[in-house]
Amino acid sequence: MHILRKLAVLIALAGAPAAPALAQSNIAAAALPGAQVRGTATLRFLGLPLYQARLFTVKGAALDWGKDFGIELTYLRNLSQYDLVEATMREFKRTGGALPLEAHLNSCFDAVKKGDRYLAVSNGADAIGFWRNGKRTCTLSYPQIKSRFMGIFVGDNTRSKSFTQKLTGT
Repeated sequence: MHILRKLAVLIALAGAPAAPALAQSNIAAAALPGAQVRGTATLRFLGLPLYQARLFTVKGAALDWGKDFGIELTYLRNLSQYDLVEATMREFKRTGGALPLEAHLNSCFDAVKKGDRYLAVSNGADAIGFWRNGKRTCTLSYPQIKSRFMGIFVGDNTRSKSFTQKLTGT
């Protein structure tokens, strides 16, 4: 199944439209067959919008941690690679303890400008694939990484319950 997913992603990349949003939706559908948007939400910090998020589930179904799903972030402001990695590391620590993944995150994430998109799609409990503006950047593999990383946005201990509720459509 893993090889089929890779092949589907390559086919989607070859035929992906130039528009980043459409490309990302094609990637989500290729990486997660049947993917549809479940919910959207905008995260704000001190009133300033940081990013808009979209949750992809199979057929737009309710979030089920036992199944793969995807989260796409469209950045609404410029952020450095350091900001992205450090914020992720802080959230890991806050939501369940530090993880030894800083070096790997540095290879996954680059600085973003307004309009850039990152898509994360789980592949079981222990792996997440990342795409930036439609281009595959890395796979993050670590025990229970799906719950730890995706939980930052849709877990029980997120920074904004209203954001999470909008994103999950609950």
